[in-house]
Amino acid sequence: MADERVEEVLRRQAAMESKRSPFETQWREIDERMGTTGSGFGSQSQPGQKQTALLFDSTAPLAAERFTAVMESLITPRHQRWQGLQAAEESLREDDEVVEYFDAVTRLLFRVRYHPRANFAGQWSENYGSLGYYGTGAVFIDEKMGRGLRYRAIYLGELFIEENDDGLIDTVHRRFKKTARQAAQAFGEAALPEKIRVAAGKEPEKEFEFIHCVRPADEVKHRRADYAGMQFASWYIAVEGKHFVREGGYRTFPYAISRYVTTPRSVYGKSPAMTALPEIKTVNQIRKDMLMAGQMGLLPPLLLQEDGALEPFQMRPGALNYGALDANGNPLVQPLKVSGDMGWGESQLQEGRKVINDVFLVTLFQILIENPRMTATEALLRAQEKGALLAPTAGRQESEALGPLIERELDLLAMAGQLPPMPRKLMDAGGLHEITYDNPMSRMVQSEEAVGTLRSFEQLTPFANINPEVMDIFDPDETGRIVTRVNGVPGKAIRSREQVAAVREARKASQSQQSMLDAAPVAASAAKDLAQAQALMRAQPAVIPGQL
Repeated sequence: MADERVEEVLRRQAAMESKRSPFETQWREIDERMGTTGSGFGSQSQPGQKQTALLFDSTAPLAAERFTAVMESLITPRHQRWQGLQAAEESLREDDEVVEYFDAVTRLLFRVRYHPRANFAGQWSENYGSLGYYGTGAVFIDEKMGRGLRYRAIYLGELFIEENDDGLIDTVHRRFKKTARQAAQAFGEAALPEKIRVAAGKEPEKEFEFIHCVRPADEVKHRRADYAGMQFASWYIAVEGKHFVREGGYRTFPYAISRYVTTPRSVYGKSPAMTALPEIKTVNQIRKDMLMAGQMGLLPPLLLQEDGALEPFQMRPGALNYGALDANGNPLVQPLKVSGDMGWGESQLQEGRKVINDVFLVTLFQILIENPRMTATEALLRAQEKGALLAPTAGRQESEALGPLIERELDLLAMAGQLPPMPRKLMDAGGLHEITYDNPMSRMVQSEEAVGTLRSFEQLTPFANINPEVMDIFDPDETGRIVTRVNGVPGKAIRSREQVAAVREARKASQSQQSMLDAAPVAASAAKDLAQAQALMRAQPAVIPGQL
């Protein structure tokens, strides 16, 4: 049985390697032109080895670093709560007990996710870097006994993926190396083939290849509590000796696979570096040519009269070269003057750099910095433009990467018994939930609401001067909440609807009391005047008709 599984994994691995091969050509070229390590994709270089032989301009590597920072700050900013949960049943979304439950779960997620031992921020940042360079990134999410959740970015050189019928990644092969000592620690010597067991004692640092296959289970025995009852099978294969090492399983898919852009019939993503590769190559070549032209201007080739006539000839500063003049004092050595339009090269260089920065989203996020005096409306319009451009990127990252990531985290925490007790009414509704996102990118996508609101106010103002009732169509509270949400005002800085109602009731009571206080002196004065008038009338003698 084990041999059949080994043969199946190796056959499938060969097919996946063949399918990935065309991408590797581009990935290797990106490594060469952007100075990355290139320790995979069929190359023989080692991690950390210098890879700058074809790199003459640093625009693309710097743009890739900024792309990583931009993606993190927009999608998963580490100092903000960028994700939340709510009930799938709409009638429960305003229920205080359910809201408090999901808020507690979200707080727990962020606490374990950003725990120092989990290393989420660093590994997810590597994932964004892989998106920028290669268009595909992967993070493995698992639980380490006694240490909580752990995250590990998987280098694309080790990763092979396949989609299911719905276009979702459900099969991963990771082909990686371990030393004999590491393999013995990870799997136990008894599980290893004989050659690796021998090497563990004699050559512990010798490396061997393994394949980790994660795929949908052929049969799920739902009443089983072990891996036989899990949705995904996990097999470890030692390539050396074609040996089955370990069998296991996962309840939820343990990899969060993200792709920047996909093309029809392509399982791997397309990256900004792949899009900008022609410009990257052009900029590097122009930079190289301009460096050579500048060097020739500083150290031009020398024209000599004949071979050997001026040997030895010294090029060092202050050197004396005898015999370099003829009898008439004319030099026998002259520099070769090379003419070229450096201005044209510079313009082409700047144009290429702009395209690279555009593709890596750098230019898109320099707008507000370059226009610090922009009005609030102009800033919202800029945010709307960015949101329209980034909506496909945001949607793909949320559906392909963050959604599976959060479901995997919830599953691990639930099995560890760390989730708070679920409210009964939510259990009766099946415990179903939805993931919500509240990050800068989602707010940019939603900024159209605020822009439309402000534009409507501006356009209706002339009509309001004629008939103020035209503004009655707006709900001031909801309008304020839309604008503050899009502008990223923290939730704790915004009063709830109940708090707003309480403030208004207190204000109304205060105004009523103040009105009474303001009216008191007037009433007292009127009462005094009335009393004086009545006293005066009593003091005067009564006038009898006919006595006048």
